[in-house]
Amino acid sequence: MNWDDYRYFLAVARCGRLTEAGKQLSVDHATVGRRVKALEASLGANLFDRSPQGYQLTDAGQRLVDIAETMETSVIESAAEVGGKGQVLSGAVRIGAPEGAAAYLIAEAATEICRAHPLLELQIVALPRTFSLSKREADIAIAVSAPDSGRLKYRRIADYTLHLYATRAYLERHPDINSVADLKKVRGIGYVPEFIYDKELDYMPLISPTIKPHLTSTSVHVQLEATLADGGLCVLHDFMAAQHPTLVRVLPEEVSFTRAFWFIVHEDYARLERIRVVSEGIIESMRKRLAG
Repeated sequence: MNWDDYRYFLAVARCGRLTEAGKQLSVDHATVGRRVKALEASLGANLFDRSPQGYQLTDAGQRLVDIAETMETSVIESAAEVGGKGQVLSGAVRIGAPEGAAAYLIAEAATEICRAHPLLELQIVALPRTFSLSKREADIAIAVSAPDSGRLKYRRIADYTLHLYATRAYLERHPDINSVADLKKVRGIGYVPEFIYDKELDYMPLISPTIKPHLTSTSVHVQLEATLADGGLCVLHDFMAAQHPTLVRVLPEEVSFTRAFWFIVHEDYARLERIRVVSEGIIESMRKRLAG
């Protein structure tokens, strides 16, 4: 039984495409296809249905996933046992996080971790989306809500607050914003509604069901830049807005939100020393910055 063959099989099962699996394994797609065919031949079973849309698991392939993941867990646990705490940390750790958290909270922590452990490679994937740890899209995820399924370990990092902001110049041109009802008179900036990936980010209906933003983006950075360009009013993280002195809170008593960041790791990876060190460093740094 060759673990490498099962490793290639798992990558295709998770990615659905040879090319993506090859990128994950740092080999070309032809090698991945060859190893999968070799495994199918040795088992005497078709593991995937091939189509232009990608590779879909057959019933036999689905049954094999559980077996292969058990093998993977054993390999990971062995690595954790052999690579004790006295070892020099090396290898890649991929962190999936929302854009705002990645830029304003995680980047500095990652820099400090890299300085302390020069052989570590930290990859920060900053995207407005959720990350599948079971498909190994990331080793660690920072999210705005806790997971409700999967073989995952998670904990609350800290709360953070958000308020409605605009520039002083914009408010000088619109001095009559004294209530939530007055927000209809000005331009709102926010997320594209159908691309809001987590209900915790859907702020506008909570302010008023009659308010609709007229300048929207999937990126919180685009929203921030539009606000800084006197484009309108936007719900922003306080830790982001604090870095821009031209921004002013609008209706701070009426419009205020508290949310939380969550740390998530797949239980198979939680014991790896490099994952543990990176995790603790990021959590500690985020807590300090959000508290300060």
